[in-house]
Amino acid sequence: MRTLESNTALERLYRESGWTMRQFAQEVNRIGTERGTPLKYQQPSVSQWLKGQLPKESVRPLILEAFARRLLRPVTRAEAGFPTPSKESNAYPDTVEGLIDLGRHDVDPSRRSFVGASLFSVALTIPNWPDVAGRMEAVQTGRTQRIGMHEVEMVIAMTEKVSELDDQFGGRNARPMAAAFLVNTVAPYLKADAPEEVRKAMMSAASDLCYLTGYMAVDEGIHGLAQQYYLKALELAGASEDHLTYCTTLRGMSVQAVDLGHGKAAMRLADAAAAASPQAGPRMRAFLAGQQAHAAAQIGDRSNSLMYLREAEVAMDKAESQQKIFGSYDPAALNYHTSQVRYELGDVVGAVEAMQQSDKLRYDIYRRTRVKERAILAERQFAVGHLEAACATWSSALDDYPLIQSGRADQRMRNLLQLAKPHLKNHVARDVYERARLITPKTLRA
Repeated sequence: MRTLESNTALERLYRESGWTMRQFAQEVNRIGTERGTPLKYQQPSVSQWLKGQLPKESVRPLILEAFARRLLRPVTRAEAGFPTPSKESNAYPDTVEGLIDLGRHDVDPSRRSFVGASLFSVALTIPNWPDVAGRMEAVQTGRTQRIGMHEVEMVIAMTEKVSELDDQFGGRNARPMAAAFLVNTVAPYLKADAPEEVRKAMMSAASDLCYLTGYMAVDEGIHGLAQQYYLKALELAGASEDHLTYCTTLRGMSVQAVDLGHGKAAMRLADAAAAASPQAGPRMRAFLAGQQAHAAAQIGDRSNSLMYLREAEVAMDKAESQQKIFGSYDPAALNYHTSQVRYELGDVVGAVEAMQQSDKLRYDIYRRTRVKERAILAERQFAVGHLEAACATWSSALDDYPLIQSGRADQRMRNLLQLAKPHLKNHVARDVYERARLITPKTLRA
């Protein structure tokens, strides 16, 4: 029987982390839960890994991500003493081929294991603007298909329609439609023959659609998949020299990170988005500064958080005085950020007030957002002891909940059931609890 040799590389990382074996195991378990595959590792498993026993292949990326989050840098397989899987290719697909493969995995039910196993990474390498600007190889001429601005306009129109569906009904049903459209229509357009102006416009339209598809993956809680769509959006935005979508995507990645509790990564991404748009107009500046404020608050940087929030307020006042634009960053969104900042800084009562103002100002079309944020408001009302006010807010969220398909909304309904259950002697709490049980999926009631 072969004696195992200690994994000195893994042991080196373990010492650098400062963790106990129990803490190491807990972090791997937590990332497994975040990915949708809960694990129950304990100290003996960590001891075996350090002694040279290889963790399961499916668990190794979780271990690398755990160290990356702890050490604030990427950690490779080799650095952890793990072999490279034989099936892994060294070939890096180009942007279009990578987009096709990503979309096919997302659409094809037989490949859904790829989607479920995708892992959110705080150490993801984000390309800077100079790294992607204008870098995509020119499309070869002589193709049988040639496109013009009509095709670009069609892609833009389809993206707008999918976005409307997402706003009204959630991303669960709309995202597969977007992924199929990316694979079957947009990718062939990106390979087609076209004048340079049309080619860049098509890449810009494709970038916006990739961003939207990533955003819908976030809504469903499939965070690793969302990151991959976001990376494709950055590549295409750079290739088309579309600063707006590049900055919007970086900001979206910051929103994803801050909602998962990764404040440092969120701050880095929010700052990168702001730095990439030095000539932003007032509404865009408010859009970016509001996110910087939220990320700064989460890492405890009170002074910068309040500075960014004030900057967002001033920019919003200027934007609103110039022109009201439906469908862009608006006062409802700014009040949401104000609520998040106050909550992160410990002012729960102030957070409730700002969220109530956000709800009053929100356009009716944003049904999915209304459900999610009313549920957040109810949770914060509950936290300050206003049980019956919380139940009234939860009830208003339940009015719209059956009309949407959203992972984030589902999670909020799960929270409702857990928070209200200990208070069933109160008839108001019992009524909202029973109503939620009637209209939520059985999987949320476990």
